[in-house]
Amino acid sequence: MALPHQTLQQNFIEFLQFQKRFSKHTIISYQNDLNSFFAFLYLKFPDTSIDKIKVVYVRSWLAEMKENKMSARSLNRKISCLRSFFKYLLKNKVVLVNPVNGITSLKMPKKLPQFIVENDIEKIFTSTEFPEGFRGTTEKLILQILYFTGIRKAELIALKDSDIDRMNSQIKVFGKGSKQRIIPVNNLLVNDLKSYTDKKKELNIYNEHHHFFVTENGIAFDPKQVYNIVKKYLSQITTIEKKSPHILRHTFATHLMNNGAELNAVKELLGHASLAATQIYTHNSIEKLKDVYKKAHPKA
Repeated sequence: MALPHQTLQQNFIEFLQFQKRFSKHTIISYQNDLNSFFAFLYLKFPDTSIDKIKVVYVRSWLAEMKENKMSARSLNRKISCLRSFFKYLLKNKVVLVNPVNGITSLKMPKKLPQFIVENDIEKIFTSTEFPEGFRGTTEKLILQILYFTGIRKAELIALKDSDIDRMNSQIKVFGKGSKQRIIPVNNLLVNDLKSYTDKKKELNIYNEHHHFFVTENGIAFDPKQVYNIVKKYLSQITTIEKKSPHILRHTFATHLMNNGAELNAVKELLGHASLAATQIYTHNSIEKLKDVYKKAHPKA
């Protein structure tokens, strides 16, 4: 007897969660995408068993979302989700063919990552006023960690006291898929990390899960709080459209590339799975060279 699609979905999600070790955010996205697809299938092609799903059904689903102005990025994610789902079913002999194999991803417009120029980012740490006391110390250190290490917002929130290795001037980060990487930090940041730890002890601020960044009440930060902190201070020094923690990650990588860092080194520091994700920062470096050329060469 064939399993209902709800059971197959759940089996697939558990496979992604426990074997592939996908992030919580990705798991939720895949669940939503699969729910959306099967809801569409139920309305448009009722009584279709999972092994009878055709490529035309998938195309109809994508076409409907495209008509509703869904972005190419979101559509590509849905294609990727379905392709992975049916690949899983094919491997487990639930279906004989993958109906998504005949569908190609949409072309994405090339968009260079935004970043903050070095002079502006320096203003945060030299001329910006932070609140007095523990709150101000925490907010400044959050900005320092994000820019000095390039870690993601979720990685910052997940940092534990034990991840800070002051002796070796490095921090341990658990990225996507729980992959661990080690990031070196400079002496200035090491001293600030130590001062922050000492301040928590002095004020008797304790978090039962040993999160490194906490509020004055010992509560770990949530994503919205970190976003608001970053946006507040970036708004004081830059006019770029996006003012999120990820902009500091882009800034970290771009500044490294502009100052001669090797692409492979930047890839390892960012925790990218492949060079393809890191290569976008070389375009920013090339744009800087073009700008220098236009300003400096007499025949430019």
